[in-house]
Amino acid sequence: MPSHTMRQAPRISLVITTYNRPDALELVVEACFGQSERGFEIIVADDGSAEATRACVERLRSRAPVPLTHVWQADQGFRAAMARNRGTRAASGDYIVFLDGDCVPQRDFVALHRALARPGFLVSGSRVLLSEGYTARVLAEGIDLHLLGVADKLRLRHAGAINKVLQLLCKWPDAGRASKRFTWRRIKSCNLGVWRSDLYKVDGFDEGFLGWGHEDADLVLRLFNAGVMRKDGAFATEVFHLWHREARRDLASSNLKLVRERAADKTVRAARGLSSHE
Repeated sequence: MPSHTMRQAPRISLVITTYNRPDALELVVEACFGQSERGFEIIVADDGSAEATRACVERLRSRAPVPLTHVWQADQGFRAAMARNRGTRAASGDYIVFLDGDCVPQRDFVALHRALARPGFLVSGSRVLLSEGYTARVLAEGIDLHLLGVADKLRLRHAGAINKVLQLLCKWPDAGRASKRFTWRRIKSCNLGVWRSDLYKVDGFDEGFLGWGHEDADLVLRLFNAGVMRKDGAFATEVFHLWHREARRDLASSNLKLVRERAADKTVRAARGLSSHE
């Protein structure tokens, strides 16, 4: 990756979205504690979890090597867009990396997101899916995914415990990553780096997106409409995505319809976003 001698490295805020899965959240935050470099903060953006998650965050905060903040909202259904906006408002960094509470970062995750960050771009990160059985083992046995060697990763891929391995073994330089047009490919807010100033330019996530689906595509589209280009973070920013049951997708098709309408009319700002709570 390129050096930072010619420009100041951004201050990073990791905004981790969670809902009632403290065992997975603990694994994710522990992996954040084990990052190869500091200079970042953690904000747990909680979409209405019960007491067990609050207790988990308090335990972690007591030995956190970086600042750790917990923001919570009442449980009124899937409102990840609102939770991420709360996390954004609580963040002090000038570059925000959104991460889901079931996505375990590799040790160089923060370092590589920082290396890929450029003004005028967002970075759409990448993930490696864990099988249901291996996820259960990781959680039950407290397996430290940081410690997996090359042979371990190859063996896990061969056994079907992970869905890809080349991305874990190779790191590509920061070249040829930029896309000149909006594309739906691999838009996942479970691993997404965005400049704080760009988020405020488009008023953040649109909290009108209720239920699972496409609030992340909507954000990336509106950023594109505002002139923010997209970079692919594959072969650098991979996270281990713990298995979970698919969310109900009752509203996914109507959410997608709205995104397509916004693509046509070049919408930039959210209908109900960051500024709706000022």
